[in-house]
Amino acid sequence: MANKVQLLLNSPLYICTLIKFILSRPMKYFSQFMLFLIALSVLLGLQYQYWLGKSGRDGLEKLHAETEIQQQLNDQMVDNNKVLRADVNDLKNGLEAVEEHARLDLGLVKPGETFVQLSTAPVTHSSQSLPPVNPEDAVESIP
Repeated sequence: MANKVQLLLNSPLYICTLIKFILSRPMKYFSQFMLFLIALSVLLGLQYQYWLGKSGRDGLEKLHAETEIQQQLNDQMVDNNKVLRADVNDLKNGLEAVEEHARLDLGLVKPGETFVQLSTAPVTHSSQSLPPVNPEDAVESIP
């Protein structure tokens, strides 16, 4: 409700209506007219600052957008921190996590175990036979 009232008071239509009302009444003294011009210039200056200024409405919208983005990043970091805390607690309290780390990252094997590693490399040989190699061409003689 307060935002609607503030927006109404800051709207150009309201200002134009107020100016028409003030100008429709005759001014008796020159000082009143000068006071009106000063008040009008202050009001226009404030309106300029609100609508077009660096810290005005446009700047506020940009700050809201930046705040939203930063809040999302903070939420992601909080989730990452929770996962890391769980890992630290698991490493401090459980031997299974230490053993898993030793096996996967360090390649350690328990005594009596056999380590078998399967290659995931593509096949490098073909089923076609190669032409015979002349033994004289294959070996270089060293003088």
